[in-house]
Amino acid sequence: MIRRLIAGGVLMAACVAIHASGLAAALKRLRRAPASPPGFQASTLLFIVVAAWIVLLHLVEIALWAALYAWRGAMVDLQSALYFSAVTYTTTGYGDLVLPAGWRLVGGIEALTGILMCGWSTGFFFAIVNRLYQQKTGTTHA
Repeated sequence: MIRRLIAGGVLMAACVAIHASGLAAALKRLRRAPASPPGFQASTLLFIVVAAWIVLLHLVEIALWAALYAWRGAMVDLQSALYFSAVTYTTTGYGDLVLPAGWRLVGGIEALTGILMCGWSTGFFFAIVNRLYQQKTGTTHA
């Protein structure tokens, strides 16, 4: 059980590293954008691209958890592991697939990690919206 919890902690750290590097790359790219506020269509396209990038980061993180479950035999196959991991990471929790008793705390670590990463993504998305709003209105708030 301790080894499984350590594996869960390592995967949590990996998710944080993936998310940090992915959001840092997005931020670097956004900083190269023109300083003038984009129009409605350009803003909408920007939001779509950022949302797609964030979803891709989450899918990579979900796949890592699924790989652990499939590799260690906690799920019968990779397809089931991917489904279970997506449902757990997003805290949807259908309950149609469950981990064996010895793995259930690891599933809880995945769910907590998913909550944190989704919250971080939401904060990042909000910061972009806020920046665009400030550019359009010419206001800055400390």
